[in-house]
Amino acid sequence: MAHDHVSNTKRIWVVFGILSVVTIIEVALGIFKPEALHMNNLLSMNLLNWIFILLTIYKAYYIVWAFMHMEGEKSSMKWSVVAPLVFLILYLVFILLVEADYIYEVFKNATIKWNF
Repeated sequence: MAHDHVSNTKRIWVVFGILSVVTIIEVALGIFKPEALHMNNLLSMNLLNWIFILLTIYKAYYIVWAFMHMEGEKSSMKWSVVAPLVFLILYLVFILLVEADYIYEVFKNATIKWNF
């Protein structure tokens, strides 16, 4: 009785390549900071930061998809894992943005000067 062994080497390299490309894009955007993205705002935050958040969420999702083997699961199982994470990440981003904007406005409009 022969057992067929399937090598995942190609899949590992594909995952490595995709995650590397996304990371290289993030690093390049962080180094060069294109003015078109850095100086334009959307919902009180510049577009460059939104791109960083979206690329980071994509990488996190892809890591879960590839390394937790979620691609082979049923749809209900995928959503039971992904939906709470998406909700919590979006909630965290919302809270961070609201609080950061509040602190910025307090320091900008108050007599307290920036100490950092």
